[in-house]
Amino acid sequence: MVLLRRTDAPWARSLGVYFALAGFILAIRLFFQVIMGAGIGQTVLFRLPELHLPAWAAGIRLGGAVTAEALAYSLYDALRLVVMLVCLGAANALANPRRALRSVPAALYDASVAVVIALSVAPQLIESTQRIRRARRLRGGARTGWTAVVAVVIPVIADAVDRSLALAAGMEARGFGRTKRDGPPPRSLTAALVGGMMLLVLGAFLLLNSADVVATAVACLAVGAVAVGLGLRAAGRRQGVTRYRPDPWTARDTGIVASGFAAAAVVIVVTQLNFAAVHPSTDPLSWPALHPGFLAALAACLAPLMLAPAPQPVAEGVPA
Repeated sequence: MVLLRRTDAPWARSLGVYFALAGFILAIRLFFQVIMGAGIGQTVLFRLPELHLPAWAAGIRLGGAVTAEALAYSLYDALRLVVMLVCLGAANALANPRRALRSVPAALYDASVAVVIALSVAPQLIESTQRIRRARRLRGGARTGWTAVVAVVIPVIADAVDRSLALAAGMEARGFGRTKRDGPPPRSLTAALVGGMMLLVLGAFLLLNSADVVATAVACLAVGAVAVGLGLRAAGRRQGVTRYRPDPWTARDTGIVASGFAAAAVVIVVTQLNFAAVHPSTDPLSWPALHPGFLAALAACLAPLMLAPAPQPVAEGVPA
């Protein structure tokens, strides 16, 4: 999806770094499982020299038998984090997070700016590293060794500081943070937002943990949603946020979002109907089975290839 629909933007080339980081996390997780993992299962693959620990360190081992069951459990556990990391990298490679600010409600503008800046840190660092390494190669600089690492890290840090100062100057020039009304927000507005969020959390907790209080949970969710909605609407009136060339929401966008929800819904339904299909057994060890529902989820994930057009390359010298 990323390779076929990414643009020529510098951050679109950051997916490979996320895959490298994911592979490093997977290798580290398996390494610690081999060295210090729990010795579950009966299928011994190989044995390491074992260091016997005192009684107060019960449950911890160094070396010993390495079983296929323990490795499979660690592999499944590490793949969860790896997939989330790769999905985050795919989102950063495909989308420009700054454009999301155009559709954020005015009341959430401050928080959304912080989120956008946080999501932009990794792609910007990767872009800076690639640009500086390319410049060093053109100048005949060293490509390997500790000298090359130091020569790249320092310019990357300096570039990050320069970008931060430029961003702060731009936000100051545009009057970021100013409101239509002076003074702190009224206490009633703060109480409505805080109370609504607490009711939403309480309702979700009751709904997920107890089947006897479904009516109470739904009531908490409804009252909390109304309180949060009214609070956000009142808070938005205090912000003087304008939108420059807002992105229109089209039927194609609706189809792309619906395909994502459809894939998630299929996985949730399959999990409820066949838990073993999503969580294969590791003790006793068994091959994971492909449930037919996952093919439907995969088809929903591939739907944006037909809905979203291929990006057009930007001509040299023409601004995007």
